[in-house]
Amino acid sequence: MTATERQEQIMATLRKERRATVGQFAAAFNCSERTVLRDLETLSVSFPLITVQGRYGGGVTLAEWYQPQRATLCPEQLETLRRLMISAGQEDRAILGSIIDQFGPKR
Repeated sequence: MTATERQEQIMATLRKERRATVGQFAAAFNCSERTVLRDLETLSVSFPLITVQGRYGGGVTLAEWYQPQRATLCPEQLETLRRLMISAGQEDRAILGSIIDQFGPKR
């Protein structure tokens, strides 16, 4: 695995899991922790990585505000979904609510 491939996998993991440890990455990629630290240093130039030292609470996370390529609803779409919720059945209301939660503005 090349450094670029490893760094892409690190970012994919952080986007999905939001947090991991250097040790977890080293084990997953069969490399040293020092190699992972160099990868994180490289990635930190382009991405908002937050690192916390410590054996039990340490790790690396993406900044909470960072939502890469996050699709959002425009105000008209949001209002339409809210109008539809009024007349929707219970199951459809739950689905519409989950769409609004996932793609609507963060509160």
